[in-house]
Amino acid sequence: MKLKKQVTVCGAAIFCVAVFSLYLMLDRVQHDPARHQSGGNFPRSQISVLQNRIEQLEQLLEENHEIISHIKDSVLELTAHAEGQPALPHHTSNGSWVLPPESRPSFLSVSPQDCQFALGSKGQSPDLQMLAVYSLLPFDNQDGGVWKQGFDITYEPNEWDAEPLQVFVVPHSHNDPGWIKTFDKYYYDQTQHILNSMVLKMQEDPRRRFIWSEISFFSKWWDNISAQKRAVVRRLVGNGQLEMVTGGWVMPDEANSHYFAMIDQLIEGHQWLEKNIGVTPRSGWAVDPFGHSSTMPYLLKRSNLTGMLIQRVHYAIKKHFAATQNLEFMWRQTWDTDSSTDIFCHMMPFYSYDIPHTCGPDPKICCQFDFKRLPGGRINCPWKVPPRAITEANVAERAQLLLDQYRKKSKLYRSKVLLVPLGDDFRYDKPQEWDAQFLNYQRIFDFLNSQPNLHVQAQFGTLSDYFDALYKKVGIVPGMKPPGFPVLSGDFFSYADREDHYWTGYYTSRPFYKSLDRVLEAHLRGAEILFSLALAHARRAGADGTYPLSDYALLSNARRNLALFQHHDAITGTAKEAVAVDYGVRLLHSLTNLKHIIINAAHYLVLGDKDTYRHDPAAPFLSMDDTRPSQDSLPERTVVKVDVSPRFLVVFNPLEQERLSVVRVLVNSPHVRVLSEEGQPLPAQLSAHWGSDTDTVPDIYQVSVLARLPALGLRVLQLHKSFEGHAALQSSVRLYLPGLNLPMRRQEPVPVHVLPAGAEDVCLENQHLRACFSGRSGTPQSIRRAGEEREQRVSSEFLVYGTRASKDKSGAYLFLPDGEAKPYAPNDLPVVRVTEGPLFSEVASYYQHVQTVVRLYNVPGVEGLSLDVSCLVDIRDQINMELALRFSTDIDSEDTFFTDLNGFQIQPRRYQRKLPLQANFYPMPTMAYIQDRQSRLTLHTAQALGVSSLGSGQLEVILDRRLIQDDNRGLGQGLKDNKRTCNRFRILLERRTAASQSSSFFSTLASMFNALGFPSARTGSPEAQDGRPISFPSLLSHITSMHLNAEALVMPVAQEKPAPPPLRSFTPLSTTLPCDFHILNLRMLQAEQVESLPSAEAALILHRKGFDCSLEAKNLGFNCTTSQGKLALGSLFQGLEVGSLQPTSLTLMYPLGTASNSTNIHLDPMEIATFRIRLG
Repeated sequence: MKLKKQVTVCGAAIFCVAVFSLYLMLDRVQHDPARHQSGGNFPRSQISVLQNRIEQLEQLLEENHEIISHIKDSVLELTAHAEGQPALPHHTSNGSWVLPPESRPSFLSVSPQDCQFALGSKGQSPDLQMLAVYSLLPFDNQDGGVWKQGFDITYEPNEWDAEPLQVFVVPHSHNDPGWIKTFDKYYYDQTQHILNSMVLKMQEDPRRRFIWSEISFFSKWWDNISAQKRAVVRRLVGNGQLEMVTGGWVMPDEANSHYFAMIDQLIEGHQWLEKNIGVTPRSGWAVDPFGHSSTMPYLLKRSNLTGMLIQRVHYAIKKHFAATQNLEFMWRQTWDTDSSTDIFCHMMPFYSYDIPHTCGPDPKICCQFDFKRLPGGRINCPWKVPPRAITEANVAERAQLLLDQYRKKSKLYRSKVLLVPLGDDFRYDKPQEWDAQFLNYQRIFDFLNSQPNLHVQAQFGTLSDYFDALYKKVGIVPGMKPPGFPVLSGDFFSYADREDHYWTGYYTSRPFYKSLDRVLEAHLRGAEILFSLALAHARRAGADGTYPLSDYALLSNARRNLALFQHHDAITGTAKEAVAVDYGVRLLHSLTNLKHIIINAAHYLVLGDKDTYRHDPAAPFLSMDDTRPSQDSLPERTVVKVDVSPRFLVVFNPLEQERLSVVRVLVNSPHVRVLSEEGQPLPAQLSAHWGSDTDTVPDIYQVSVLARLPALGLRVLQLHKSFEGHAALQSSVRLYLPGLNLPMRRQEPVPVHVLPAGAEDVCLENQHLRACFSGRSGTPQSIRRAGEEREQRVSSEFLVYGTRASKDKSGAYLFLPDGEAKPYAPNDLPVVRVTEGPLFSEVASYYQHVQTVVRLYNVPGVEGLSLDVSCLVDIRDQINMELALRFSTDIDSEDTFFTDLNGFQIQPRRYQRKLPLQANFYPMPTMAYIQDRQSRLTLHTAQALGVSSLGSGQLEVILDRRLIQDDNRGLGQGLKDNKRTCNRFRILLERRTAASQSSSFFSTLASMFNALGFPSARTGSPEAQDGRPISFPSLLSHITSMHLNAEALVMPVAQEKPAPPPLRSFTPLSTTLPCDFHILNLRMLQAEQVESLPSAEAALILHRKGFDCSLEAKNLGFNCTTSQGKLALGSLFQGLEVGSLQPTSLTLMYPLGTASNSTNIHLDPMEIATFRIRLG
């Protein structure tokens, strides 16, 4: 009790100091005579006075923040050993459950300077902002003649007299690591022959060039070639004949992929190149991803690349950029005010990356210079004019014809240097094609270069040869901004290649595998971190001889399988059915291996006596939390058998923040109680385990436990069979049946009340929210936040899209609906099941094709501030059906909504009425939101899906699509291999503080800055004050997304009898990480000599998130502090020392500065930084 009084006193002290400090600040600002004028219209004489006042205000705010931080640290010290268990819930007289207030205080202490970032600061506006470009263009698709989607290009013959045209023809072969064939089949049938021929043919003439992108294929080939061949490859790379472009494991999809996996596949490729060939990629090459994200240029820039190329961009944008000579630009991030994220980007101008669409505007002519199509071959030119072999007799005429195309193409760019790709899918797989292309082109080049009057210099080149020549021509070093070239910000979604054929279907295609991808990603990150920590502790204790280092080979294999699935025909859902199965088998294989790695690491870390550690692969110490019988199965959770002797659970929290979570376990008895490691009872709820809408599974029950889990740590819990007090509290169930004749199995331990389908709404409530549902349909209707009078309409409905009746129909890539969505009309009314209990309540509704569960957690903190939604979809009996879930609210969002790019950044969107419905869908890897001046509603997702807002106040997500026909993009199949798929979401409703009447800290702060002439924060409109579209999630939104995507893993101790050795919870972090910092990865690096073993070093990858302070942030349930980007790494890991710390480029290829003894680091908002670190 004495300790609690101390805590209360200190808490009151914080409040008093904060209020008093703010009062003083406001008093000094508001009574300042220099502030008598309104807005920002100050006389020039007062500008310096104003500047001083602003600086004083900033200093006061910082002092106030430091005072609060000091008091907070003192209170944390006092409460560190206080009673940390959540208190037990109890029933009130009116029948509702109440959780006693938390025994531990929680803080939100955000530095005011950290809030300034989201407001945007004055910087140079980009010349091209993609949201503005979309608003400007008519999208009229006029016929452009030979360049059908463009225009007629003319030039004067003497234009190159003063400065000759420099042409670089870049031979390439695009190798998909799985599409029509599996990865292995492609390798054996084609890729190995391409690379073998490359070694042979490139040596025949030193003027030949070739570029290669996909390291997944290259590494497989490397493992199968001789030392002599490897030496030749290194020589070809060294002398500039062969260039490795981008250097990722694959050429990733940029719509559905998450930034963790995008970075990981880039690191995997770059590390392989460095270790095996000793080369660092300089230029990016992305000719086939279906639209381009602005995350990719950021990652390439952070990896030290200086140039990049993209291809699949909406044909109307290509035409507009071509007409204005804006096809080459510096690509800048929307939040960047100092050009530090700029990277030079080349956009290809025409329809495709194949040879007919790369030499110039006329494909009929360009096809005549694809010498694989010479008469007698297997492919020909669709334009009916075949290529002709180049001879002495025809070289002048043929060269002139080709030069005309080169000149026309060069008119679309600002420099006199021209890039001409020469390749296509799986090209150069036979020596004859190498001869046909290289010999005929060399004859043309020799002729052109021998004619001074033509003013052209033509040659084979690599991508970097082209960029280097361009930089040299404009007089800059690589990476700098060329004078006269525009700056662009924004992204290139959504993509259309012709007419109204928008590639927006693949945002959802095969959602089962999109979900499995994220499950594997979460497990990989968890396994990486836990393996790194366990190995560091084992090495420090001298026990690494007993630790299973063989796990590193499994970890490496999992990295590569996740990386492979980021390929633009894998995660997209656009490969053949057999190829999708091959990907699924790989993903499941690695998921199982990662669970073993996590189990082995957790086993070592929770042992009280590490000397007792014995690794036995045949009898793992811990069991898995769930298993999947096959690659297309949903997970089946492990059932724990409880007995009078305790069963132990080890719970892993993969988040870098402590979390208060409801942990769910299946048990075989209703008589169970849950204790902490020390034997204290924990709040627990007993529920039935449902096998169908009306049937429970006999002898299996769900126990839900409220547990506080340490950051990145392991918590030990005990399960006891108990017929006495402190047993898990029962939930109650009301089952609303549309017809009372449905059979139902009753089970006594969990009472079930069967009722006829109800017309009245059902409401669930916790201390933060009240959510109401339709009694008849079970769908949400409204949400009311605690302390608010008004209910906010948040209703949902299921909708169905068909496909159009004309020749062009929806398929794996394309979304071509038959008009607006129609309401989903199942044959029967749903069964609605309402469960209420002390820790969570939920409403489940069972329709014919979709089962939904909407859960409200009755817990303090993050999990209780949003609605948890899961949709189990099964449309296998449908034909040409796309199932959508639409949320409708009274938020006045007008035509603006916001979607994330790769889970990394937010991109404002605008519903374009001039475009067809399908053009207004965008990728949603992790979240989408709508907002107005009062509220923001965020839909968080655990899997990538397509999203839109087709009306004010709406958010709509496509859950699954079953399509019978191909959409004529080369796949040759529809989407008919649908699975039972579980889509998981969180709905977060936040109030904007600027709009609330309360004098909250941030609204006061915002009004102070407004009064001083600062621009106000943007609300519903996507434009910030300087015209840069910019938006960020709140801190609560970021953390909600993390909770959804990184679930706690529950691992029962396998050994039932005798009792296991003493176990101890593992808390790896000695200090709380600032809550805008995210540990993206702690990735053990490969040993120098032995590929299958780890080295002593790891890559620590940190991301400092940008966040919006204008949304209320209270009751987070954990301590949240920001530090203006400062972090002391030296004292971060408990029981481990940071032996060395070397900042590097993103993929560890370049050291940044020298390694210093200091372990204090600083990150700017949105920055991702990599450190080579040695823990021990």
